[in-house]
Amino acid sequence: MISRTQVGIVGGGPAGLMLSHLLHLAGIESVVIEIRSRDEIERTHRAGILERDSVRMLVDSGVSDRVLRDGHEHEGIDLRFGGVSHRIDFQGLVGASTWLYPQTDVFIDLANARDRDGGDVRYGVVDTQIVDNTTIRPGMLFTDAEGVEHEIRCDVLVGADGSRSMTRAAVAGRREYFGQYPFAWFGILCEAPPSADVLIYTRSDRGFALISQRTESVQRMYFQCSPEESVDDWSEDRIWSELQARLAGADGFQLKEGRIFSKTVLPFRSYVCEPIRHGNLFLAGDAAHTVPPTGAKGLNLALADVRVLAEVLERALLKNDKAALDDYTPRALSRVWKAQYFSTWLTTLLHTLPDAPDFDVRRQLAELSAVVDSDHGAAFLAESYTGWPAPVR
Repeated sequence: MISRTQVGIVGGGPAGLMLSHLLHLAGIESVVIEIRSRDEIERTHRAGILERDSVRMLVDSGVSDRVLRDGHEHEGIDLRFGGVSHRIDFQGLVGASTWLYPQTDVFIDLANARDRDGGDVRYGVVDTQIVDNTTIRPGMLFTDAEGVEHEIRCDVLVGADGSRSMTRAAVAGRREYFGQYPFAWFGILCEAPPSADVLIYTRSDRGFALISQRTESVQRMYFQCSPEESVDDWSEDRIWSELQARLAGADGFQLKEGRIFSKTVLPFRSYVCEPIRHGNLFLAGDAAHTVPPTGAKGLNLALADVRVLAEVLERALLKNDKAALDDYTPRALSRVWKAQYFSTWLTTLLHTLPDAPDFDVRRQLAELSAVVDSDHGAAFLAESYTGWPAPVR
């Protein structure tokens, strides 16, 4: 079956659905295809910290205001080292907040909005290919969930198909930049009340730990581990003992414990593809770049990408300004590289490095002290964490 649309989007996660929504508001048709079922995506637990502008995008574009009702506004974070917590007051320093709102819920809101507005989103497709991306009529080929083969010709193709992107391979002549890390995160979900009102980022001699929240009765926590770590080697008692030891301090802080119902090891890396356009194919989100989770930038970068992409596509498709398409790579990547810098800085600031000499350990602690003891240092962290202004033309 052969059909036609203006923009074909490969990938029905938050990036692809938000782009489809923004294009709909501009009067541009799109078709989204996704290899996973909608139910599978909704059942995948993903953490989420939303920057101020990401929240504004969800609300102001009419996706949903549920983030304001069900999300949790955080006006700061705690940096904990030497057994003492130091509050980084986002509101006091830069007048901004972040919102604790799981990525799963962002997806649900976007999927519901596309249903509400009659969006064309096809879940559970197989045999996906993209073709002719350097021509004026690129195409998506796939077989739908009922076994029907499709060929959709477009003006523009967008690859928003995640870190294992199939579409990325079509960017001929691309340069790929990698940053590897010698550690991973051991993540748990547990049935317990919150241990704190904000996220706690902890640097201890035993390694990094992050205490996050989900709901009033479910919490998410992480601790630094080896990428080769097996979850089967960690009993609940051992996990709680390790987390409590990393948070221990003279102030007597104790985590509230409960039944652990999910355990996973999360390796991570930094990655950037340049350029993120080839012909009439554009990459967005994790298909174009990934960051370590320490800085909470992954989902926010994806939403920032599609904000820029929707704008340049509107200029190109509705105002016949084809030169606008050249703006996408430099504008999107300027933010991506800032996020790479911040995420790498925060990661190396808080994690213990294998075989680090004593000098580096003491230097790391001095750098943490320099951040919390300086309004300017703390403001840099607050501004970077809550998000930079949207990229402009």
